[in-house]
Amino acid sequence: MATDSGYRKPLPNPSFVSQPFWDAAKEHRLVYQQCRLCGTNVFYPRDICPGPDCFGVGTLDWVESSGKGTVYSFTASYQPAHPAFKEDVPYMLAIVELEEGWRMNTNIINSDPSDVAIGMKVEVVWDDVTPEITLPKFQIAS
Repeated sequence: MATDSGYRKPLPNPSFVSQPFWDAAKEHRLVYQQCRLCGTNVFYPRDICPGPDCFGVGTLDWVESSGKGTVYSFTASYQPAHPAFKEDVPYMLAIVELEEGWRMNTNIINSDPSDVAIGMKVEVVWDDVTPEITLPKFQIAS
């Protein structure tokens, strides 16, 4: 999808549930949800707590993350998942576990695939891809 900014890769389509996440990302703040009733950390954004025996409605607050974590899992993609990513291969797809105990799917950037390992410390970096959308990505911690 092309945008006025010239960005040609697929973009997220924020919903009423996920909009606070994308608003914070635009401000270079990484946020996740936390349940007021049971304390469960929640990511991806939802409107009902998925905590065991909770399922609270309207109980999820947005909490700011440190943006620091470790590589939980990763793979290098040498085949683009979409034609728009052709020039990016190889790119790193990862699950990062944040210090607060929640995980997110992301990309690890600014690294050769052979330099990445499970358990490696990473930190969030921001990719301002359009005036409306900023993507959180991760790099090896400095």
